[in-house]
Amino acid sequence: MELEIVFNELCLQTPSTDINTARQLMTDFINTILAIKTPSSIKKKLRTQSNFNNLQLAPNYLLVQWRNDPDVDIDARRLIRSLQDKNDPPIPDIVDPEIQVIYQGQNTIGIYYAYVYNSLAISLLSDPQWEASSLEVQVTRINEDEEDPLIISNDIVKHVSCITHGGEHTDWLEERFKINIENGNEIWNRREELFFNLEFCDCVEKDLKDIRSGQNELAGVCKTLNELQKCCQNWTSESFSVEGYSLDESGESKSTRNNNKYRKERTFMCPDGEERFFERHIKLRSCNWRIHFFPLQPGKVIIGYIGRHLPTVNYRT
Repeated sequence: MELEIVFNELCLQTPSTDINTARQLMTDFINTILAIKTPSSIKKKLRTQSNFNNLQLAPNYLLVQWRNDPDVDIDARRLIRSLQDKNDPPIPDIVDPEIQVIYQGQNTIGIYYAYVYNSLAISLLSDPQWEASSLEVQVTRINEDEEDPLIISNDIVKHVSCITHGGEHTDWLEERFKINIENGNEIWNRREELFFNLEFCDCVEKDLKDIRSGQNELAGVCKTLNELQKCCQNWTSESFSVEGYSLDESGESKSTRNNNKYRKERTFMCPDGEERFFERHIKLRSCNWRIHFFPLQPGKVIIGYIGRHLPTVNYRT
């Protein structure tokens, strides 16, 4: 398992005034990464855009020049190289066209990626706005319900820019790496141990066992199931709600609910032998996958489907 640390390109919109200041910012940047505490088995990876080396640190001083600067400690320069896996492509300009992430009125790629993949954003402390250990973003999503095509909400991205920030995210990091799952088959085999408040329909076995080791969707499925488990564990009365949890829930449009074909595709045989319509679902941030669930009773939620977005009456391809 790995911790992706995603570079926020917005922090270099205003370059340093001189080369010495830029060098110090890079030193602090490296110390910030080193201060992030993870289990020994967890590898840190720095994810950047394709133009990372050409970003301007100071007038006439690009990041690639810092990487070759003889006045900069060679171990510091090597560390940056070692954190960038040559097998990883640069982070894309657009991760999911159905999601838009805005930070203080600006489009962002690094913060966008950190939000979608539940990663840690990192900035050079080039401006007071980057002193925060979390960044509030505005998220706009396409809703399948044609009656309300857009959902706009605010959310938080974990962020570091100085050595003290890493300690502020200790609980989040521990929770993130508590469940170390190799593939979907392991999720199915350990479901009663890890997700003891969740019941799984038999059809979910194939959904899970089709998820391979290293597959992009694996982390999102684990995170979502873990959040549903916590939510369900704390559900003691009244109606089931995911409010306050890192879950993006929605229902189906009226036209989809009333369509016999699509309704049947969302109807699953439950462990108690009863067929139920699973309208409610969670959207995974990192891909076009859904987890359909049915709140049965306080402390018990049934999982009916895990996989790609099921077709709808107004589904956008």
